[in-house]
Order: sequence, then structure tokens, then C-alpha cells
Amino acid sequence: QVQMVESGGGSVQAGGSLRLSCAPSGYTYTRYSMGWFRQAPGKEREGVAAIGADGTTSYADSVKGRFTISQDNGKNNLYLQMNSLKPEDTAMYYCAANPSHLVSWLLLQGSSYNYWGQGTQVTVSS
Repeated sequence: QVQMVESGGGSVQAGGSLRLSCAPSGYTYTRYSMGWFRQAPGKEREGVAAIGADGTTSYADSVKGRFTISQDNGKNNLYLQMNSLKPEDTAMYYCAANPSHLVSWLLLQGSSYNYWGQGTQVTVSS
């Protein structure tokens, strides 16, 4: 059974940085598309950043230039480096995976993903 475990969330002041990690387990495929999503109270879930099985990346306009998605060499663990954080980045952050390559326009759509973690909270104070 595939499990996704996020870590690295916390509370930080505006302008600060956090690095989220996602450790998937229970699968052997290496050709996975993976992404980070977030959901703030009262708002819909949104795609933040994603990486396709071929390494193609996609970012939400609101985080471009501030967030960076990456994977380790084994393409297992997923990371999200978040810099210059803003109060509007406050949300629960989730990692997700799909055991196939996703074309770029599907990478930030939550419905494209099969497996989800439980989330890690990020709170940015002004």
C-alpha cells in the first residue's frame, strides 16, 4: 500500500523559509509524477508545484520565484523549498503522487493524483 508522509511544516515569520519533505513508501515504480498542493481554511485546494516523471516542473504563479520543487536522485523523496514566505502561504500542505508521467497541463490538477499524504501545516505570520 502506497503511503505518503509529509514533514517540515511549522510557523515562521513573513520573509522566512521552510523546507517540506515527502517520503513515499510502498511502491517500487520510479516513473512517478509528484506534486505539492495546499489548502487554506475556507478555500479550495490548489496546486503549488509539481514534477513530472521526466523532470518537467510546474509552479503556481503565486509561488514562482519563491518555491522550488525537487526530488532526490532515487526519485523517492520529494521536497519543497519555500523562501520569502508570505502570510497568504499559510495552509495545510499535501504531497501527492501518480504512478505515471503527467503532461504539463495536468501536473497542478489534484484530480490527476492517486496517492495523498495527511498534510503538514505551514503558518506564516506577518
